[in-house]
Amino acid sequence: MNFELITLQDLNNLKNELLGEIRGIKKMIQPGGIEPKQWLKSYEVKKLLKISSGTLQNLRINGTLRYTKIGGLLYYKYEDIMNLLEQNSK
Repeated sequence: MNFELITLQDLNNLKNELLGEIRGIKKMIQPGGIEPKQWLKSYEVKKLLKISSGTLQNLRINGTLRYTKIGGLLYYKYEDIMNLLEQNSK
């Protein structure tokens, strides 16, 4: 019977490799590779949904996508965007 000695350093290396793989998979799963944050700016929403400025404006006007305006910038909740995608998935 053969025995192989596993050291604490071996376990730490395995842990670091697994965490790196998980982070990579997480980024691939999220649309557009954007790390989710609570509030997104218009350009981030357009990139995430792959839509034009006009389409985003229509989503605001018809009330499909809620937003908050601070100064001249519009912000959208990441959660609202994900809910919108879930509601419209087939």
